[in-house]
Parts: sequence; structure tokens; C-alpha cells
Amino acid sequence: MALSPLDIHNKEFAKGFRGYDEDDVNEFLDQIIKDYELVIREKKEAEEEVRQLRERLGHFTNIEETLNKSILVAQETAEEVKGNASKESKLIIKEAEKNADRIVNEALSKARKISLDVEELKKQAKVFRTRMRMLVQAQLEMLGTDDWEELFDTEIDEELELLEQQS
Repeated sequence: MALSPLDIHNKEFAKGFRGYDEDDVNEFLDQIIKDYELVIREKKEAEEEVRQLRERLGHFTNIEETLNKSILVAQETAEEVKGNASKESKLIIKEAEKNADRIVNEALSKARKISLDVEELKKQAKVFRTRMRMLVQAQLEMLGTDDWEELFDTEIDEELELLEQQS
């Protein structure tokens, strides 16, 4: 067991014949007591400082662990966000491709319909042209007949007289 300053102070030595000078021993013991008290005080202060430093170290260790966990969570979240963005971009691209295919198919369908309509209009134009030609030819034939000559030969005055006689 360690000696305390009080143990040193109360220590008494047996006196013998021609022993040590009592005042020198007491003076030396007093110096030892002072030094020992100083060492004990410094030891307590050092222990207190070590305790405080350990507390701070524990605090900083907790902060470090929290930061490490936060970094891991941030990395996981970043990976998750990146993955979600990638998935979303793929979905957007697929949707755009579907829309593009639909638009192209609609355009092709409209082009086919227009092409069919153009062909139908060409047929109708040919039929119209043929009918018009036939009509014009019929009219020309009518103009070329002798019936017109009879009309020109008939006198209007004679017909007016006939009409007046009948009335």
C-alpha cells in the first residue's frame, strides 16, 4: 500500500545510540512530505486531465462514428438516386421511342391513305375527261348535222304568221 503524506509525517523512528540528527531527519521528512503532496496533487490533476481528455475523445469518437454513418447513408442515397435516375431515363427513352414509332406509323398510314385518295382522284379525273370528251364530241357532232341548216333556212316571219292564225 502506498504511503500518504500523513503516514510520512507521523512516522517515528526508534532512537538509538549515536543515531541520526533528529532535526535533519525531520527537515528531510518535511521536504519529502511537500514533494510527495506535490506529486500526489500533480497525479490527481493529470488523472483529471486524462479523464477529461478521454471524455472528449469519446465525444469525438461518437462524432466520427456518426459522420461515418452519415457518409455511408449519403453514399447509399446517392447510389439509389443515381439508380432511380437511370431507370427513369430508360423509361423516358422507351416512352419516347414508342411515341416516335406511333407517330411514324400514323404518318405512314396517312401517307398510304393520301396515296389511295390521289389514285382515286386520278381515276375520277380520267372518267371526267372521258365523259367531257364524249360530251364535246357529241356536241360537235350535233353542230355538224344538217338540222342546223334547216333552222337557218326557216323563216321566222312565216312561223309568226302561222302562230297568229292559230290564235
